[in-house]
Amino acid sequence: MGGADASAAGFYDAALHKREALMGKSGPAALIKNFRVFRIAAFACIGGVLYGYNQGMFSGVLAMPSFQHHMGEYTTNQTKKGWLTAILELGAWLGTLLSGFLAEVLSRKYGVLVATAVFVIGVVIQATAVTVGHNAILAGRFITGMGVGSLAMIIPIYNSEVAPPEVRGALVATQQLAICFGIMISFWIDYGTNFIGGTAAETQKDAAWLVPTCLQLAPAVVLFVGMIFMPFSPRWLVHHGREDEARRVLSSLRGLPSDHELVELEFLEIKAQSLFEKRSVAELFPQLREQTAWNTFKLQFVSIKKLFQTKAMFKRVIVATVTMFFQQWSGINAILYYAPSIFKQLGLSDTSTSLLATGVVGIVMLLATIPAVLWIDKVGRKPVLTIGAIGMATCHIIIAVIVAKNKDSWAEHSAAGWGAVCMVWLFVVHFGYSWGPCAWIIVAEIWPLSTRPYGVALGASSNWMNNFIVGQVTPDMLEGITYGTYILFGLLTYLGAVFVWFFVPETKRLTLEEMDVIFGSEGTAQADFERMAEINAEIGLTQILNSQGGVMETTYEGSSEKEKTEVKAY
Repeated sequence: MGGADASAAGFYDAALHKREALMGKSGPAALIKNFRVFRIAAFACIGGVLYGYNQGMFSGVLAMPSFQHHMGEYTTNQTKKGWLTAILELGAWLGTLLSGFLAEVLSRKYGVLVATAVFVIGVVIQATAVTVGHNAILAGRFITGMGVGSLAMIIPIYNSEVAPPEVRGALVATQQLAICFGIMISFWIDYGTNFIGGTAAETQKDAAWLVPTCLQLAPAVVLFVGMIFMPFSPRWLVHHGREDEARRVLSSLRGLPSDHELVELEFLEIKAQSLFEKRSVAELFPQLREQTAWNTFKLQFVSIKKLFQTKAMFKRVIVATVTMFFQQWSGINAILYYAPSIFKQLGLSDTSTSLLATGVVGIVMLLATIPAVLWIDKVGRKPVLTIGAIGMATCHIIIAVIVAKNKDSWAEHSAAGWGAVCMVWLFVVHFGYSWGPCAWIIVAEIWPLSTRPYGVALGASSNWMNNFIVGQVTPDMLEGITYGTYILFGLLTYLGAVFVWFFVPETKRLTLEEMDVIFGSEGTAQADFERMAEINAEIGLTQILNSQGGVMETTYEGSSEKEKTEVKAY
């Protein structure tokens, strides 16, 4: 381990010891102790529920006879059906690109409010389609997608910044569970509303699809109204020079006096990170040093240049974007968007039965995600992603074989149809514990501190763009090449396993400098750490950690002046 990294490790060990002495260790007890913050983060995760609900709801709506009758060729022409579904992802891609600007200029809190308002407008426009026509659905889903994409990026940032370090991981992970919960309830709401007026095309009411569409408004309005009373992110306040307000917010969030040592420690850690980002920007882009809205907007795009300036950084770009490519081309969103249609193709010709089978998808995905949240740091990323990919691909191939043998005789081979349905459920299980959460973990942790926000945004944009493509082409593939669709997804997912095993390094418990070594960019993290150490000393954070029983001795050895830090236990 390099000297700078040893110093950083020692410094943050010292901070951890100090915090544990004041507040206690992580775990369920820490969640109880920080229940106020937990309530705030859980409330913000309504945005994750909106994302998941919207993602799952439309698959059931597409299968409803009343919606098919109302939308005409947009449910019979497979290309147009693809556009009807995938245009939401196109909007989400745009929303993701704009979310960094919104969150930084307006604040995380107001960014959530804007994104929620955009989401509500999109839902209202979709509801008018019952009288206006199918163009309203297209426009509404694009606008709704912009809101969804922004919420999916801003809320995890907000939760991570209001949470104390000892429960941050648990609160951020709550977002993924909220998304899965939204998917699950959307499937079962679709199943229930499908019976409004009966299941036949002649009798089913428009309310069958309008109700699940409009139900999105209820949690969205709750989120919008509630966020008005939520605190600003302390990190955003510090970053924008509102330090006194940041102290008051931290004091309120932690339930401690504003002069409490724990509040002071966390405040200085936030200030150090803010100064680090500002000085990194000033070094790279002196012309953007002044913190204006226009400069912040330009920075979102100009900073991406650094990701392509060296071969080592480009390797990280490849890992992030290609990992997200394989996540989407595993076929997961083909299942989520078109599950009832897929189940009909597998022999479940009755709409109610296919919606019931779709409801099971939501349950198994939610349950399968929980183990990943609990044990991914112990097991590691590579084995989980590789095993998950092999499992998903094998399910696809088995489904392809069953469909190839029985596609024209499902009535005589109902057991084979149910066998294929079980393979879909098993596929979702494999995705839930592996590529669902782990792909995002990889994308988030491979970057140096100074480029992490832009690297994550690039990975997210790859996710949404491939999501859009998959949503667009799946209906045409299901109609044109039938079982070949599953073969394609299966082969690509096997290829994803190969990519992970041979090209994606194991990142479990690696420090930033060790990331530099495995990606061939030694020195990047060291420079980051040296800048951070200078800031910590400048603002007095190092002195706090040296005081009251915590000793941090720093010496320099040799001409390279590598840092060597000894931390004595508290």
